[in-house]
Amino acid sequence: MSSSAQALAPSLDLGNTYGALFIGVVIAAMLFGVSNVQAFIYFQTHGDKWISFYKLVVIGLLILDALHLVLMVYSLYYYLVTNYANVGVLTEIVWSSQLEVLVGVFIIYVLHLLYVHRIWIVSRGRSKALPIIVTVVVVLSSGVSIVVIWETYQVRVNTDLIRIEWSSYMYLGTIASVDILIAASLWYLLATSLTGFSSMDSFLKTLITYIINTGGLTSICSLVDLITGVVMPRNFIFLSIQLLVAKVYINSFLALLNARYYMQPTKNTTNSAEYHIRPGPDQHINVLQDGTFQTSRKNMMKHSDEGELRPTRPVQAVLPRRPMAMNSISSV
Repeated sequence: MSSSAQALAPSLDLGNTYGALFIGVVIAAMLFGVSNVQAFIYFQTHGDKWISFYKLVVIGLLILDALHLVLMVYSLYYYLVTNYANVGVLTEIVWSSQLEVLVGVFIIYVLHLLYVHRIWIVSRGRSKALPIIVTVVVVLSSGVSIVVIWETYQVRVNTDLIRIEWSSYMYLGTIASVDILIAASLWYLLATSLTGFSSMDSFLKTLITYIINTGGLTSICSLVDLITGVVMPRNFIFLSIQLLVAKVYINSFLALLNARYYMQPTKNTTNSAEYHIRPGPDQHINVLQDGTFQTSRKNMMKHSDEGELRPTRPVQAVLPRRPMAMNSISSV
């Protein structure tokens, strides 16, 4: 360690540096537990197939999430336990901290690609302009991710983090912008799929709200990290928040996969007064509507490997004046 680093070590405020990192790791461990619960719910509610694409995705995310947490814990253990009372080590950058940044950036980029995959599924049968634009933006954002990883591996002491702050700000601003673009794209695709039937439209509006909330949560976390870094660049509070960004992304995506479980209609929902059976010559039409909407609700939240929601042909045939605006929509 250089003499300048040794001279700087005693001036470190452990409360807002490694103390902040300790709190960040504790919260990250809590979020890891939440993601495990989310994964358990997913496997419990999607046990109809032995293996599928999204089951492999969930398993992969859990492995990356666990690796991310292990690297955090090891870094903190290295500083506070292995090198206890060795104040000079506090200014060094341990290898696990650099690898943790790499794993976190990789997790976020993979999740962005998975969201792009959902956009392509929802946009089937429509213009491909919006999915192409989102795909290009996400692919180009990988350049910013590479810059952040490269700059992180050039750092040798903690004081150099101030020198590469520009790359962190650029990265956080980029992923927040990508999150907003993805959420807005999904909102548009679902909003333009409203059918004109109150039961189905209510379900779609609930799904839209769910998407905006999960997408907004990741954007808010990134922006808070960015603002904290700008306001307090000489402590590790922004780093402790940065530890949580990847965890929030994983939990948001798993919650979206579990949307069908969280948004299950109650038993009374299918007995809506709008679709009750009336006596008379139109009785068969109401029965058909009721059965069609029950089937549509069930299929709406299916994943691409479990089935898709096609336009409801029977309703179009019976009510040609109010055609369904739905194209092939699967869960998002």
